[in-house]
Amino acid sequence: MDRPNYITPAGYAALRQEYEALFAVERPKLVDTIAWAAGNGDRSENGDYIYGRKRLREIDRRLGFLSKRMKAAKVVDPCAQEDRSRVWFGATVTIADEDDNHRTLTLVGDDEAEAGAGRVGWNSPIARALRGSAVGDLRRVVLPAGEREYEVMEISYPSK
Repeated sequence: MDRPNYITPAGYAALRQEYEALFAVERPKLVDTIAWAAGNGDRSENGDYIYGRKRLREIDRRLGFLSKRMKAAKVVDPCAQEDRSRVWFGATVTIADEDDNHRTLTLVGDDEAEAGAGRVGWNSPIARALRGSAVGDLRRVVLPAGEREYEVMEISYPSK
């Protein structure tokens, strides 16, 4: 990876929890099912065997992906942010567009982004535009729907 994979402690814990659940619970159950299905004879028309092998490949692929993401992760605690007057990783920012519509966003790691919940990835276009801004700054963002200008209204960080 050419850039660090920033992630909050909660986001890293969620990745770790998913990895553990797949590796320690779901995968062993599936291996048992495949072994049972293989013992039933003809594998070419055995649905449990065919589906089990397909699902096992999906799980192994996801485990590999999660492993790489956790290895590349750089855990950053937003509570420890020293410069709280500017927008950095972990900041919760209230912005207003030209029509005075307010929107609150939290800048989180790309692996924990969920736009519907107001959590945007650190490398998203809007997060890149907001990085380093202070209250009152105007930032222009090129989005798929077109170019927009936002004013930073408020910046906050989680308390220690």
